[in-house]
Amino acid sequence: VLLLRNRKEFHALGSKCPHYGAPLSKGVLRGERLRCPWHGACFNIRTGDIEEYPALDCIFCFKVTVEDGKVFITAKKKVLTLPAVTEHRQHLGLRRCLLNKSTMLLLGGGVAALVCAETLRQEGFTGRIIMATNEKHVPYDKSKLSKKMNLKAEDVYLRKPEFLEARDIEFWTEKEAVSVDFQKQKVHFTDGSSQKYHQLLIATGSRSGFLKVPGADLQNVCTLQTPEESSKILELATGKNLVIVGASFIEKSQASRLPAPARHTDGTSLQPAAAAELPAWVLAGPFQMLQNKGVKFHMKTELCELKGKDGKVTEAVLANGENLPADVVVVGIGSTPNSTFLKGTSIARDDKGAILVDLHMQTNIPNVFAAGDVVTFPVALLDGDRSSIHHQQVAEAHGHCAALNMLKRGEELHTVPYFWTTLLGKSIRYAGCGKGYTDTVVKGSLEQQKFLIFYIRDGHVTAVASLNCDPMVSLIAEVLYLGKQISKEEAE
Repeated sequence: VLLLRNRKEFHALGSKCPHYGAPLSKGVLRGERLRCPWHGACFNIRTGDIEEYPALDCIFCFKVTVEDGKVFITAKKKVLTLPAVTEHRQHLGLRRCLLNKSTMLLLGGGVAALVCAETLRQEGFTGRIIMATNEKHVPYDKSKLSKKMNLKAEDVYLRKPEFLEARDIEFWTEKEAVSVDFQKQKVHFTDGSSQKYHQLLIATGSRSGFLKVPGADLQNVCTLQTPEESSKILELATGKNLVIVGASFIEKSQASRLPAPARHTDGTSLQPAAAAELPAWVLAGPFQMLQNKGVKFHMKTELCELKGKDGKVTEAVLANGENLPADVVVVGIGSTPNSTFLKGTSIARDDKGAILVDLHMQTNIPNVFAAGDVVTFPVALLDGDRSSIHHQQVAEAHGHCAALNMLKRGEELHTVPYFWTTLLGKSIRYAGCGKGYTDTVVKGSLEQQKFLIFYIRDGHVTAVASLNCDPMVSLIAEVLYLGKQISKEEAE
């Protein structure tokens, strides 16, 4: 049990974050909000309710009394050994809902749709909820695909099928939307079926930027989109020459977790990026760590050809003339919004295909909401400038906000984006949105690989990145969440 004192009040809570089990005693307490030190999940210390994701479950609260200067905590012994459960949160504030005869159709099987469905039930909606996805699994933790590549799909499920069934959430697998008739409020699927809705959530995510050769099955060219692909990469790459196309955190994180023989290979950046253009912390941090382990980076070049035969690549040819032996090629060159099925409709999208939403996650079409990787939304930290942020915590916040507004609650999105990964045992954290930053402040030591970097825009901090400084990032995320500005001088 975690015992807290907030001024003269005591509170007793579960001691571990239900997300990944982080010790909340090392977290950040500001007023009645407690933030996890690892991934930024936040809980209300009075109720245990989630106030910021990525945790899907609340934490238990226990009765506290003070007698003769001693603090007594009362709890059922059985409860102390149980994980936090959503039911604890459900019975705290169910409200009667006027839409209970409606059908809520959620397109997508990721965390945005999952949180939306759970929030609808937690808020008292008893009508029909349908989640339709082209996946063959229930929602799973995609962040683990590059971190624990030897796991089975069932090991990364966020909710088991029985969980959804118990809450009367219909989950349709391998059901891909092909078109939407917004006037008739009907979605058509690739199998020829259709479904009417009263309220629609589009949370179809994004798809890999890599398109395979039409009609060809490239056996050893992979993307990192599903649990099956993750385990396939691990199996194919062991002891082989691996070429990773792309230089984002996901690809670097993946390279650090492959067996040693596979790590000593080549990572190729598809995007031109001179070393001088990269932030100093990238060069001194993740890139340097991987280089020390034998990973070679080919920057400021492009992949121009894959050579091989019988559907199997044997060589990757770079634009600078280098030829890299390739037993396995992993392509991580970004993603595009999965919204092509909306082409020709009146729904507003940007030039990249991302759906435009407001702070209510509402599109320009009545009764149609969107959330997660498929949207571009106004970011409060950027004074309402739009951005697309592809990460689990943001998608969950979107799904929660969309659900409340599908129930006509008038809720505005309020979240601080929080990104996390680990690399060769080093924790990397990023909170906020540094888009358009014009200055940085570095605290700590780049050489000792323990530091914070503040990103400054219009004289104030809009984001912070760190290596091995986890609780500090949670603290700054909490300050930003509460709407308090941090000037450049304060950062220094």
